[in-house]
Amino acid sequence: MPPAVPRPRLRERRTWTEDGHGYLAELYDKIATSTITTHEPILREAPDLDDAWWDGLSTALDAIATVPSNRVAVRQEYLDRAMPQYLGIPIDTAVPTWTTAHGDLHWANLTGPTLTVLDWEGWGTAPAGYDAALLHSYSLLVPDTAAQVRHQLAHILDTPAGQFAELVVITELLQTTTRGDNLDLEEPLRRRLSAITR
Repeated sequence: MPPAVPRPRLRERRTWTEDGHGYLAELYDKIATSTITTHEPILREAPDLDDAWWDGLSTALDAIATVPSNRVAVRQEYLDRAMPQYLGIPIDTAVPTWTTAHGDLHWANLTGPTLTVLDWEGWGTAPAGYDAALLHSYSLLVPDTAAQVRHQLAHILDTPAGQFAELVVITELLQTTTRGDNLDLEEPLRRRLSAITR
């Protein structure tokens, strides 16, 4: 990752196989700054974040997107199956643009008031705008912050690729509600789905 992405320094990385399974272990520097949320990815109260924090996040997402990678965060095969099923509408599932993404960008993986992006085991290629869309969806219970995410990351979200990424994230999160997770997000996710597709 380029220096524009504030993240813990990777100290050591090991991979191995055992009994037909592959394993990866990574050791990062310890970060003392608190995450925005502590127990879950969903935002439930507005964080106090300054313009420098938002500028840093925008710069980091732009930088991550340019990193070449053969790692995969989101698979086309999943989208082909899941998007029609969980969105409940006919939809072209072909991803318009693929870029590199953090892959799990939510409020429990971001620190404040100084920005550090944590939890890097899932990064890889994803639909362009995926990280911004994920953060926005996890903000929907705090409308002022959701609006701030949309404003600060408009250059990502307010594009056809960004809208498609929102549909991808809505698909994933609606699927989690069928397992009993993120239930309080279901209604705002469906409202957002309606706003995008009407």
